[in-house]
Amino acid sequence: MEIRTIDIVGLGALGVMYADFFTRKLGKEHVRVLADKERITRYRNDTITFNGEVCDFHYAVAAEEKRPAQLLLFAVKYGALEDAMEEAAHLVGRDTIILSVLNGIRSEEDLGRRFGREKVVHCIAQKMDAMKEGNTATCTNKGELALGVLDGGRTENLEAVKTFFDKVGFACSIPGDMRHAMWAKLLCNVGVNQTVSLCSGTYRSVQTEGKEREMMKAAMRETILVANAEGVSLSEKDMNDWISIIDSLNPDGEPSMRQDSKAGRKTEVVLFAGTICELGRKHGIATPVNDEFLEKIQ
Repeated sequence: MEIRTIDIVGLGALGVMYADFFTRKLGKEHVRVLADKERITRYRNDTITFNGEVCDFHYAVAAEEKRPAQLLLFAVKYGALEDAMEEAAHLVGRDTIILSVLNGIRSEEDLGRRFGREKVVHCIAQKMDAMKEGNTATCTNKGELALGVLDGGRTENLEAVKTFFDKVGFACSIPGDMRHAMWAKLLCNVGVNQTVSLCSGTYRSVQTEGKEREMMKAAMRETILVANAEGVSLSEKDMNDWISIIDSLNPDGEPSMRQDSKAGRKTEVVLFAGTICELGRKHGIATPVNDEFLEKIQ
């Protein structure tokens, strides 16, 4: 299948960044921003900007749309995923391909159960520093999407998405071991997102030697132990590779969890510490740093 259109559910920092990119590349008639009627009304009445420029998106009430999606990208928070799936369910056709840029390692499982594992291309949003406050989104590094198929996914769908992204100049990669790559991104989120959120800081908080950086590393080392018990070969090298990326980010930037906590929104701590603590108990592995994150952030 040749992908010519993309539908996006969710206008957080990543949703705005992707909607802006694809709208500029494809034209707004080929990019739908889907939501319920109330949210679409709010989108249309508000002025959303990305890097200082007003966004001109094609907003569409999901319930009123009939054309099946070719590529359906979910960019909501995990707590909103169930509702988002229901809103868009009637737009998932026989050939629809589904991507999730949600954090953690659970969303693809949920999407696969709801729509069929064969429709899901596993995805990791990485190496970006997108932020959103109110209706203002900014980003200095748009990063990339790492793509792969697991658990019954179709390689032809992966190839279709890669071909589409290459055609429009959207940065993507295909890791040799997608499960390892997803756990490696979780390793990063567990360390930096939670540490910066708990200390009410920015990336600078963990970019210099001190208590916060050591806390980040300790949380990541707990993740490595749990991943190894799950049969995933994470190592100190993976940790150091991600720390190098973290050290390259805008020191004044903030990970998504810190942005959520500042705005009074529910955080994704259950996807990070919650996952590690649960699997730690399963394997008899102590996770004191993640236990602390789960208690204090939640």
